[in-house]
Amino acid sequence: MSIQEDNSTTSLATLGLDKKILQALKEKGYESATPIQKALIPAVFTRRDIMAGAQTGTGKTAGFALPILHELSRHFVVGLHYPKAVIIVPTRELAKQVQASVEAYGKYLPLKSIVLFGGANLTSQANRLKAGVDIIVATSGRLIEHIHQKNVNLDSVDYLVLDEADTILDMGFVHEVSKILSFLPTRRQNILISATLSGSVKRLSEQILSKPMLIEVDSMGTSASSVTQIVYPVEKEKKSELLSYIIGSRNYQQVLVFVRKKEVADDVTSELNLSGLKTAVIHGGKSSGERSRALDGFKEGKIRVLVATDIAARGLDIPNLAVVMNYDIPHVTGDYIHRIGRTGRAGAKGLAITLISPTEMVALKDVEKLMGKSIPQEELEGYAPKVEIVQKGARKNPKEHKKADGAFGKKKKSTTFSSTKKRKTTKRDGFKIYDAAKPKDNKKSKSSKRGRGRK
Repeated sequence: MSIQEDNSTTSLATLGLDKKILQALKEKGYESATPIQKALIPAVFTRRDIMAGAQTGTGKTAGFALPILHELSRHFVVGLHYPKAVIIVPTRELAKQVQASVEAYGKYLPLKSIVLFGGANLTSQANRLKAGVDIIVATSGRLIEHIHQKNVNLDSVDYLVLDEADTILDMGFVHEVSKILSFLPTRRQNILISATLSGSVKRLSEQILSKPMLIEVDSMGTSASSVTQIVYPVEKEKKSELLSYIIGSRNYQQVLVFVRKKEVADDVTSELNLSGLKTAVIHGGKSSGERSRALDGFKEGKIRVLVATDIAARGLDIPNLAVVMNYDIPHVTGDYIHRIGRTGRAGAKGLAITLISPTEMVALKDVEKLMGKSIPQEELEGYAPKVEIVQKGARKNPKEHKKADGAFGKKKKSTTFSSTKKRKTTKRDGFKIYDAAKPKDNKKSKSSKRGRGRK
């Protein structure tokens, strides 16, 4: 069964959610359901396995969290806190964000939740697990650590959610997920959420899900209609300069900049700080505390620019973020959708700017192919790459050497000897050397006979 997008407005109050959940949602200003929530919430209530595809920033977390909270609160027994739902995510930032949402939505419910990720104190997490929790939000590696140390028992889990499944695959965590599955009961509801439903995601769903319900909201590969995209061609060496110029000249007060590699992220951060733009960076080489401080400073407006790698930025939810800039095209084409999904969230307007060097044009075409449309390009004076005109046809300068290959391909190297190359020495040459070495005698001996070497 497949559920497609429905654009009609629906109130959250009509979806059968507990009144206490609705009260918490109202306090956060949520009253209308987004398309993914309208499709996903009733689907979770059916207890069937689900594979859902929706872009970032469309309310996926509430889509699966709200019905799970509702069901768990209905069957909750006072004093009995044990793991009933496990939500696996690829990064610590996303883990913290999802758990914060679960806590906010379940504010008036008796349920307890915990977030588990690497870099945090393992003992402290173990103590909280043993005290009793109902919902676990975790990265796969840290959850396995607790399982091996017998800090948690997953025998009674009713719900398993794989959030950002495409990223879990891209980061190579599928083997860790497989280990976790072996500790879960066979009877459970599985929910797989992904921004892109690629072939690898569908293969993963075949291993985990049983006759799943397919939910697609927004065609995969398309960007949010509220995000304006533009590309600026630029020489690779001038990217940092152009980045600083755009942010400063247009007076952008909060900009999230994406780069592919953490080394580049550090260099870009240094350049922006030198240009007077207060900038922080988050990537895999930073500790959990450093990443948290950088993100908090950015959200609070103390930091103007936040530079991030694709992995570190997964799950970042920054309210009212107006501008995202791509310093380069991501390694994984689908990550472009994740990047621009950081802006234009919840229906707000957003701007996604991409800087493209000549060597990245092929990668740009892959992005446009994924999205099914071309992205407008605009050149900025002084930064656009120089175009080398390749002359075709007859040469105007007859002395100009022809650089192109001949009509039959590349010319073969000549195998003839150069005129300056010495020829092979012969026996005759030996005699010449011998004669030259003999003392010269003007008068020939009468007794001498003709011929060399004769006596």
